[in-house]
Amino acid sequence: MDEPVPEGTYLPKAATVSQRIRERVQRAGRRFHANDNIAEFIDGPEELAALEEEVAGHIEAMLQSLVIDTEHDHNSEGTARRVARMYLDEVFKGRYVPMPRVTEFPNAERLNELMIIGPMTVRSACSHHLVPILGKLWIGVLPTAGSRLIGLSKYARIADWMMSRPQIQEEAVIQLADLLEARLQPAGLALVLEADHFCMQWRGVKDAEPHMTNSVMRGAFLENSSLRREFLQLMRP
Repeated sequence: MDEPVPEGTYLPKAATVSQRIRERVQRAGRRFHANDNIAEFIDGPEELAALEEEVAGHIEAMLQSLVIDTEHDHNSEGTARRVARMYLDEVFKGRYVPMPRVTEFPNAERLNELMIIGPMTVRSACSHHLVPILGKLWIGVLPTAGSRLIGLSKYARIADWMMSRPQIQEEAVIQLADLLEARLQPAGLALVLEADHFCMQWRGVKDAEPHMTNSVMRGAFLENSSLRREFLQLMRP
């Protein structure tokens, strides 16, 4: 993690939108890895739109370097802007927008039985090659009387927000578990993510079925083998 820039330190005026955003992150001593959310450092929708414009310019330059005629090829005309919009508004949106509003409510009925949510379809991108990761996610929650509860659809919204950024699957499932554990304060939390990686379908060995499965077990799921077995047996394809 970077150290905050001391107050009063002179920094030359940033020439681009991305440089201005980067300077704010660095002043706060925060990191900006591919799987980090930087929404708090973006000055509203207008600056995000300006960032999209900047990204489109860089993608256009990349297409030119690939010797693609974007002026006369009707299929490539406008590709740079479409790709920039796709990155910022869709596949990487989890970096640039705040976490969706999630209404929490107390466990008034003192629920303490296993809850399983899933399978939920999740989409992400490998930070090594920026190609898709598509998979299914299951979440198991064992609440206590003091736990916070959220609506069923909120699990999918949180997962989509967390996964919509470049990352590797092994880190993504841990990040999501950390967030849910902090919000819900359950007695136990379990996550299983099974995904296909297009970096192995497009390139490399070109394996037709490159599955990876990761699990994270916290609290009671880690300590109680019977509970863990029940969760894994009740998971539905």
